[in-house]
Amino acid sequence: MTKRLQAIGNSAGIIIDKPILELLRITVKTDLELTTDGERLIITPVRRAAKRRRKFAKAQERAVRNHERTFRKLSE
Repeated sequence: MTKRLQAIGNSAGIIIDKPILELLRITVKTDLELTTDGERLIITPVRRAAKRRRKFAKAQERAVRNHERTFRKLSE
């Protein structure tokens, strides 16, 4: 399927067909995360579980970063 952006004021938007919305369980109230790999635009519906996993991973990274020396001593 090929789509083109449509002008919406000073911005641009894309229309997502209903079958795709239904397949991905997306509604107009679904939060969408926009990312890119440098060549593609990746649109991902934000699910509560995914959001919780990301928050946990960030907290885990922060704990390791803040207490790295302690964790190294404990591992010896």
